[in-house]
Amino acid sequence: MKTDTQPWWKFGYAWLVISGPLVVVVASFITLYLAISRPDPVIDPDYYAKGININKTLDAQAAAMAPAVIARNHAAAGLKPAE
Repeated sequence: MKTDTQPWWKFGYAWLVISGPLVVVVASFITLYLAISRPDPVIDPDYYAKGININKTLDAQAAAMAPAVIARNHAAAGLKPAE
């Protein structure tokens, strides 16, 4: 029985097995570098209150359009709206 006496790095399959995890490790270091060098911008601390105010404005606009919506539906369906 003859055994190979070549070192492990001379076999192509060894590099095939090693290359997958090695690519993942290199990509993770690149991702870490990008995350550290380009931090996310600071979020406005008052964003929640601004969102609530936007919703109130949109609700007020919808309430103002309610008579027009009822009239449009009445004209399209031919039914008198219940009041």
